Amino acid sequence: MKIVVISDTHLPKRKKGLPPRLLEELKDVELIIHAGDWQTIDIYHELLSYASVEGVYGNVDEEEIIGLLPSKKIVEAGGFRFGVTHGHGKGKTTEKRAIAAFEGEKVDSIIFGHSHIPVKRYEGNLLIFNPGSPTDKRRQKLFSFGVISLSDKITAEHIFFNEQQ
Repeated sequence: MKIVVISDTHLPKRKKGLPPRLLEELKDVELIIHAGDWQTIDIYHELLSYASVEGVYGNVDEEEIIGLLPSKKIVEAGGFRFGVTHGHGKGKTTEKRAIAAFEGEKVDSIIFGHSHIPVKRYEGNLLIFNPGSPTDKRRQKLFSFGVISLSDKITAEHIFFNEQQ
């Protein structure tokens, strides 16, 4: 099973639309996970034209998104459990807030956004994953999103690209 993981799209504030590199990856995806800061509901509907969409709201999302999506959720796919949250809040780092959001929960991975900083690391068997942003790289060299492949294990990778791709 192939999952595309994105966050912090901030559309249409940061860009007019999703970048071609991401659109190419969406052509054969089975599930899309968005970790918040969509900005408007339009991106949710666009993503639904490619595959099922699971997501949470972030700190800059419109009321329509906040009414549709939770602030955190557990997504079950391919026999694995993914804790998804945006990661905004006060105190601690974004990553520590995301991990704390699922304290006591049985998850195989925690997916978060907010910082726009790509992260892929493990705490024991727990995958901690931030896809970065495909539209607002901030201080990062490249734009990014994630691809997770599920078999008998979770394989995660970042796809990095520049604006011309």
